[in-house]
This record gives sequence, C-alpha cells and structure tokens, in this order.
Amino acid sequence: MSIGKRLEGRERRKIRIRKKVVGTSERPRLNVFRSAKHIYAQVIDDIKGVTVAAASTVQKGVKGTVTGKKVDQAKAVGKALAEACKSKNIEAVVFDRGGFRYHGRVKAVAEGAREGGLKF
Repeated sequence: MSIGKRLEGRERRKIRIRKKVVGTSERPRLNVFRSAKHIYAQVIDDIKGVTVAAASTVQKGVKGTVTGKKVDQAKAVGKALAEACKSKNIEAVVFDRGGFRYHGRVKAVAEGAREGGLKF
C-alpha cells in the first residue's frame, strides 16, 4: 500500500539529506518538521542519540505569544529554539530541513534561529 507520491518523495529527500548531515556534540543537528497546522524544531546530538533542545508552536512559551500567520509563528519557534540552545551553551548547528523545500515556514525557522544567535 502506497503512502502517496508526495510523502514518498519527501522521505527519499530526507534520507538523501541525512546521509550528509550529522549532528555532533559541538555542532548538533537542527531538525525541522512541518505539519499542516504546526511546526516543530529540535536540536539533536546524533552521536549520543539525544535531543538537546526543542521548540514548537504547541509549546507553552510560543503558543500564546504569536498569533497570525504561520510564517510568523515559525520565526518565533526559531527564536525560542535559539534561546534554549544558548542556555545549554550551543552556538553552532547543522540545519536539517527534513526533506521540505527551504522556503516559507522552514526558512522562517532558520531565520528566527539566526536572529536568536545560532550559527549555521
């Protein structure tokens, strides 16, 4: 049973990206997942297999603060993630777009994280 061409294509792109992008303790991987309503971002140390920091539009700190366009909410998620990383002394990350195109909300998360002080 097929899961649909769009999802199959995204899964193929995701695998292709993950071959090249690996998060370490010094430079963890910033992963982005975009659903129809929400956006989730997490910073992962692939060597240890641990999520170091995470932020999303369903998180308490972000949920009530930003209303309006989903792109604005995504930017707020990026800024919240950058703050969480700064508190754990993480300054540089590797960006993993998760098979999504780098535009719109995915790009807004990256820009918000950069504005928050993370280096890609």
